[in-house]
Formats: sequence, C-alpha cells, structure tokens
Amino acid sequence: MARSAVSHVSAPLPAARDVLELLKPITWFPPMWAFMCGVVSSGVALEGRWPFLIAGILLTGPLVCGTSQAVNDWFDRHVDAINEPNRPIPSGRIGGTWGLRIAILWSLLSLAMGWLIGPWVFAATIFGLACAWAYSAPPFRLKTSGWIGPAVVAITYEGLSWFTGASAMAGALPSLGILLVLGLYSLGAHGIMTLNDFKAVEGDRATGLRSLPVTLGVSGAARLACIVMAVPQIIVIALLVQWGMLISALAVGVLLTAQLACMPRLLSDPAKFAPWYNATGVTFYVLGMLAAALGLGGYV
Repeated sequence: MARSAVSHVSAPLPAARDVLELLKPITWFPPMWAFMCGVVSSGVALEGRWPFLIAGILLTGPLVCGTSQAVNDWFDRHVDAINEPNRPIPSGRIGGTWGLRIAILWSLLSLAMGWLIGPWVFAATIFGLACAWAYSAPPFRLKTSGWIGPAVVAITYEGLSWFTGASAMAGALPSLGILLVLGLYSLGAHGIMTLNDFKAVEGDRATGLRSLPVTLGVSGAARLACIVMAVPQIIVIALLVQWGMLISALAVGVLLTAQLACMPRLLSDPAKFAPWYNATGVTFYVLGMLAAALGLGGYV
C-alpha cells in the first residue's frame, strides 16, 4: 500500500499531447455544433457579440465537454483497461492521480468561463458539470443505467449546449419555441448515445454496466434507438409547420427521410454498421438541428 501511495505522489507531470488525448477533442464537435445551433436560433446578430461566441465555443467544447471526458476516463480506467487499454490513464501515460486533478482543474476553468459569459450560461455550466460528474463518479454513476446515462449525455451535449448558445447571444432565457425544439433534439439524441454504446458491449458486460445493448441485446437497442431518433424530429417538423416556418420544416423532413433510408442497413447488422450510421444518419440528424435553428432565428 505504501509503495502504491508513493507512486501516486511521484507520478510525473503528463505530456501535453497525453492531456489533449484525455480530453478527447473528437468529442467536442457535437456540443460545439449544438452551441452554434443555439446561436443561430437566437436570431441575434453577431456584430458586437463575437467575444460571447468565442467564449461559448470554448466553454461547450474544450472546457465542459473536455471535463466530462477527463472525469469519465478517470472513473472508467478499469473499464478502459478492457475496452481501450491504450487510453492515457490505463496505459500509464497519465499516472498517479493526474487524471483526477485534470478533471477538477477543468471543472474550475469551466465555472470561471461560464461566470464571465453571464448568469444563465453560468447556471447551465453548473448543471452541465454536475451531470458530467454524476454520470461517471460514484455514488451516482448514472452511466450504469442504459436509460438514464444516455439521457444525461444527450441533454448536456445537445440541449444544454443549444441553450448556452441561445442564452449567450440573447443574454436572457431563450424563447419557449427554442426550448421546445432543443428539448426534442435532446430526446432524439438519446438514440445516438445508445448507438455509441455498441462499441463497449464486452467491457460493459464484464464490469456490470447495464447499457441498452447489454440489457436489450444489440438488435433490440438498435431498433429502439431508431425510433427514439425519428419521433422527436417528426414533432419538430409539426411544430415548425404550425409556426409558419415551412422551408425549415421541409429541410428537416428531407433530412429525416435520409436518416430513415439509412436505418435498414443499420438494423441489418447493428454491431457492424453503427459506426457507419454515426457517419451518415447522425450527420443528417445534426444538419436537421441547424435547419430548425435557421427557422427559429428567422433566417429562412
């Protein structure tokens, strides 16, 4: 035990490239995209608001999302030793308690940035960080539930980031229409998060994580994910038509049709084609988010 404690204390400062890998830049895109959808949906001109735009992009991507990745990797280091042994923590490139220290530091930086942008964004930052820690860390460890875990990620990655973009630009609580649409796209993103769980089925089973691909089976989880992704978009289309945003509704409808056309291939072999669907169907999904945002912002 003493030897283990000494090794934690004496672990060298991790290399910058390993810290960057821990923060998983590839995962920053979804919340940054949702943030930009929030910016567009606000209808507020960028003139004079560029500092808020840049600060918000940094907040939603490198800071809050980066924090969530560091927290997840620290508390999942034993799972990653099975699923992804080359990750910075299980591989030993980030040793001792450096993974936890980075997660705490990035949380504090996120809070500072949220405070600087404004009260609504600061409140959203607190909520997002609370979800990030509750998702991975005991005693909550929400990721052990295949229902709650993906819901938390979907809300924070899509809805909360959209909310942050809209409130950062307007400096106020977004309109009811924006809140409804971002809520529906957050609900649909639950299906996307379920598809992401397919890559870790073996490790989840070995460590007791009850993801939907584990509890429902890969085929059952894939069918559910498709339904969960499609139904909220149908409601979004109906709302956009009701609000007179016909061009925006048509664009979302075309993109939903493209997703539906991709789903049979996904369902034919979910484990094999989930990465393919993430590159095709999910792309159409996020483009639909932008199409809806353009209508809400009065651009089309």
